[in-house]
Amino acid sequence: MKIITKTEALLAEIKSLKCEGKSIGFVPTMGALHQGHITLVQRSASENDICVVSVFVNPTQFNDATDLERYPRTLEADAKLLESAGCSILFAPEASEIYSSQELSQPFEFDFGGLDEVMEGKFRPGHFNGVVQIVSKLFTIVQPDRAYFGEKDFQQLAIIRRMTTLMQFPVEIIACPIVREPSGLARSSRNELLSAEERTLAAHIHAVLNESLQFATSCPIDDLVSATIAAIERKGTLKVEYYSIVDGNTLQPIEKWEETDYAVGCVTVHCGAVRLIDNIRFK
Repeated sequence: MKIITKTEALLAEIKSLKCEGKSIGFVPTMGALHQGHITLVQRSASENDICVVSVFVNPTQFNDATDLERYPRTLEADAKLLESAGCSILFAPEASEIYSSQELSQPFEFDFGGLDEVMEGKFRPGHFNGVVQIVSKLFTIVQPDRAYFGEKDFQQLAIIRRMTTLMQFPVEIIACPIVREPSGLARSSRNELLSAEERTLAAHIHAVLNESLQFATSCPIDDLVSATIAAIERKGTLKVEYYSIVDGNTLQPIEKWEETDYAVGCVTVHCGAVRLIDNIRFK
């Protein structure tokens, strides 16, 4: 596995690989890798000649400076995991390799078509502008044939698909299922910030979502949303920021089950100081 930290060096490497006719799979990450990431990497490596993984804690998608500072950084351990998972190239740049000072100081603008006005976008203004900004830059540098994203970040996946279409990137977006811990907790780099007690508590989130499946299509949506929030918050200090059952394509909340054939429940829960997201597909 090659470790590359300079954009120009990666561009040269990609040009050479393209000339050889190699297919390129890409997994963008912010590091602190876990089994969820590794599943994406393994799939990318199995479906492409070359697997490129980026490890870059992107400053422009954090609207909270403290959250950016607290985000775990474990590059040495990440590199070992990536090599064992079949990664060909690890791209680990500094911010100065990606952004000019002007780009860091002014907001990036993008036409989200309303996808950024609900759920995460409502509670984290500017977050998805930063996501689109970095992924579009990385797509330009890596020039992948396929890019792999986890379904845990459901809203992000929908926005990346829109970005790929609007910006006309010739990239196939591959969605991969949520990887969970044995307890059911969705794997996330943020889980490392949880205490042992909080980790046990957080597993209750998926347990409640999973239980709610038995009421899908038979219970009014407003009632199910209220009951789900109440059930999660009955456990310890868990606090629901939002829970919404949406159309999986538009991300707009639905009022009746028959409005869509693709209904997804998306939730964000605070467990102590850690903000956790999860989702479940009803149909």
